[in-house]
Amino acid sequence: MKADQSLKNNIKSRARQPFTTKELAIAGMFAAVLAVISQIAIPMPTGVPITIQIFGVALVGIILGWRLGVLATVVYILLGAVGLPIFSNFRGGINILLSLTGGYIWGWAIMVFLCGLRPKTGSKPLNTLFMFLLPVLGTIVDEIIGGLQWAALSGDMSIYGVFTYSIVAFVPKDIFLTILAVIIGIPVRKAIHKLI
Repeated sequence: MKADQSLKNNIKSRARQPFTTKELAIAGMFAAVLAVISQIAIPMPTGVPITIQIFGVALVGIILGWRLGVLATVVYILLGAVGLPIFSNFRGGINILLSLTGGYIWGWAIMVFLCGLRPKTGSKPLNTLFMFLLPVLGTIVDEIIGGLQWAALSGDMSIYGVFTYSIVAFVPKDIFLTILAVIIGIPVRKAIHKLI
């Protein structure tokens, strides 16, 4: 009887606790991974650096799944917003999120959610297709959010101009990096889950 009551209390406790200590530690580690990857950037005259952050965000989603992936990404964004120099080029502060490039950072929460979804269609080929399509869709959503903020804050470029420039300069590279993250992330996820 006592064992049954203890089990019920344990289940109730788990239901109230959205994340375990282990999950919080893993999310924190992957927020740190995003901070490191964010420093790999090539400055551009337009003010929008060429980075591989998209690769990092997609990788976090693929490896951790949507729940922990969103947590890790939001932790990273919040830490940067309060001033830690973890955004590209060792910058930090809320002003970065409100700048020309800030929309791309906001969009990562949606992107990592889409990258972290695990399709279960009952068909392995269809599941594999969705494992690639959802992250690419996430990248496109991120580009749209980022482009809209860039166009809204830029006095000298129209929405059409921003998206034309993005399609040429960023979208092909970002889609390539997203697909690469899926290819690398799936076996890494399997290896990590075996260890955990």
